[in-house]
Amino acid sequence: MKTIIKTYLIATTLLLIGFNSCKKEEYSFGDLTAPTGLALKTTVQGVDNTNPFGNGSGKVTISATCSNALSYIIDFGDGTKQAVVSGNITYKYSNPGTTEYTITVNAIGKGGSTSTITKKVKVFVNFTIPANIIAALTNGTSRTWITDKTAAGHVGVGPSDQFAPIWYEATPDSRDPCLYDDEITFSKDANDNISMAVDNKGQTFIIAAATAYYGLAGGDGCYSISTGGTKKLNFMDATSATTSANSTRIQFTVPGNGIVNFATGGTAYEILALTPTTVQLRNIGTDGNAWYQKLKIK
Repeated sequence: MKTIIKTYLIATTLLLIGFNSCKKEEYSFGDLTAPTGLALKTTVQGVDNTNPFGNGSGKVTISATCSNALSYIIDFGDGTKQAVVSGNITYKYSNPGTTEYTITVNAIGKGGSTSTITKKVKVFVNFTIPANIIAALTNGTSRTWITDKTAAGHVGVGPSDQFAPIWYEATPDSRDPCLYDDEITFSKDANDNISMAVDNKGQTFIIAAATAYYGLAGGDGCYSISTGGTKKLNFMDATSATTSANSTRIQFTVPGNGIVNFATGGTAYEILALTPTTVQLRNIGTDGNAWYQKLKIK
């Protein structure tokens, strides 16, 4: 009798397992509702009859509205993008003079569905690059720079709240060869805007903490990567806590991947020191540390 009961229970269990295994799993991602009615409003700060493109602050209030949008991705047209949940943001442009930008907003709905809108805006930024900066970097037209590999501390790193490479300073000619063959050319146009082109001879030195930023993987070393051609630099007053005693208090940002010689993942460079033949730069890498480099004219 026990054998019969045991056999029955086993058969019943197998039947239930078989039944459940034949049931089709059902998944639901919700409705793929595309955002609708996307509208974009921009207001340049300080616009009036005397200042048709703003008061020189470079600030533009951007407001995107849409039905069924979960968030917005705003491309400001200067090489910078930002995710904005509310669709409202005040953005500060830094390119000196009057520049026209195309602002692009992507409204993101359920399941990643998107709606897109663009709008052009002209913005005046009242920032003049100091004459001594223009003269030293470009020699009045164009000038090419290389790593000052004979100088102590031509590569260095330190904490972000300090302004010297107190953790590490490279000794002369001690780094990877790919770091020493790069040529960085600064050029100016008729309106005293400065552009930069980096010839990395095919490879750029990247710190380990930043390889993922460039879509790569690995430790400190030389990587095949494009430096992006000629880029118009955006100059502004330094945003760090330096003083005139340890810095020029001028910084510039590099659109795109931000590479100047070796790569840290940072795109903003403060000019700490500048002479007619040498320059020392400081930037904050993706690791949150302050990185330093010294260049000299070729």
